[in-house]
Amino acid sequence: MILDSFRLDGKVAIVTGSARGLGQGIAIALAEAGADIAGIRNSGSTETQAQVEKLGRRFLDIQADLLSIDPVPRIVEETLAAFGRIDILVNDAGIIRRQDAVDFTVKDWDDVMNINVRTLFFLSQAVARQFIVQGFGGKIINIESLLSFQGGVRIPSYTASKSAVMGLTKLLANEWAKYGINVNGIAPGYMVTDNTAALRADPERNTSILERIPAGRWGTPDDLQGAAVVLASPASNYVNGYTIAVDGGWLAR
Repeated sequence: MILDSFRLDGKVAIVTGSARGLGQGIAIALAEAGADIAGIRNSGSTETQAQVEKLGRRFLDIQADLLSIDPVPRIVEETLAAFGRIDILVNDAGIIRRQDAVDFTVKDWDDVMNINVRTLFFLSQAVARQFIVQGFGGKIINIESLLSFQGGVRIPSYTASKSAVMGLTKLLANEWAKYGINVNGIAPGYMVTDNTAALRADPERNTSILERIPAGRWGTPDDLQGAAVVLASPASNYVNGYTIAVDGGWLAR
């Protein structure tokens, strides 16, 4: 049955940024599809763990500051110790800093690039090495952005990082497809998350954004769940290096 191809029973997923927002929504969706979850959080509540365990799935809570790549080996080691395998990696963790490009600081550049690109790459590398050792492939899903396609304003390091992630998604797909590893991306549109709180609070910006979205509303973490399950499941075994925009039609406008 075709619906069986979307099941994740017996799979283990690492989800960064799982404590809230899009990462939390994706972690819960993967658990609903049958996966056990290793949730990576720097801070925040354990609400995700409670929701995953309520579904009857196992949850491993790993606290790590992804500003540095130092936690990468520990994340892989603790996940393997708890579950014995890794099947899926969702790179959701990311930050944004807003300032005119002419005034942008080195720290705001480096912090964003470190989390959004550097750690994403080296965690993907570590997990891919484990996939190769295991010998049965795996799935990597990178959370990109509309700024992977567009320039934006006042977010130079974020735009650079998300453009880089789209490029890495394609490169890693090219190199790792031969191992049965699928690397793909999801580009969320304007979502109700902590990163967009300032935009939603600005009446002028909020109105201008909504006028551009054909769906007429901001997206929610639930809107990404279907795409995440598809890309994490056997249903996407022949999808490589592609980015799905979940944006209410923004890019089509």
